Parts: sequence; structure tokens; C-alpha cells
Amino acid sequence: MFEAGDIREWRDHDVVDPGGSKIGKLEAVYVDTRTDQPFFATVTTGMPTRRKLVFVPLEGATVGPGYVRVAYGKNDVRSAPSIETDGELPAEGEPGIFGHYELEYETGTGGERRLARR
Repeated sequence: MFEAGDIREWRDHDVVDPGGSKIGKLEAVYVDTRTDQPFFATVTTGMPTRRKLVFVPLEGATVGPGYVRVAYGKNDVRSAPSIETDGELPAEGEPGIFGHYELEYETGTGGERRLARR
């Protein structure tokens, strides 16, 4: 897995699917609040006048020169829950992101949010 401090340096790198198809640009990293490990990334997608940020899990991701390869296909990522490019992820939006990728969702140990932007 990645160190949270290192992955921030990959901002604006291409995000590609397992077949090498470009999905978009890495915008931010969200860590799991229980472990403080990178868990999701937001990827900038869409047309220049209609950009949005979609979420993709970082589990199974690999890094190459100038890109991050994720374990999910381009169509799966582009149809994932999204936020505006200047938006924030509301707490009630977290379960939908996990559900889209069929990942189990639990709040933090004290009922706090599961994801935090780094």
C-alpha cells in the first residue's frame, strides 16, 4: 500500500484502468480514518465545461511513471458516485461510494466518518 505523504505527490497524474485506458487525473486522496491509510482517490473526469470528481478505491493500485493504475475498469469508475470539482463529500454520501464498489461500509469506531481527505 502507499504512504499517505507519498501519494499526494501524484496529484494530476493520469489514472488508468487495468487495461491502460485513461480514466482521468488524480485530484485527491481520501484515507480510512480507522487506519490513516490511503483508501480512495478522486479522479477528475468529464468534458472541460462539465468536470466532476469520481471516487475509486486504491486497493490493488500500482504506480508507474506519471500514472496510477487502479484495479477497476474505466466504465465502473466513471459511473461511480461523484462530487463537484469544488465540492466536498458529505458524510451521508460515504455509504454509496462503498456500495458502488461492493465494499463493506462501517463508520469509524466512535461513529465518525470513515473517509478523510488528505
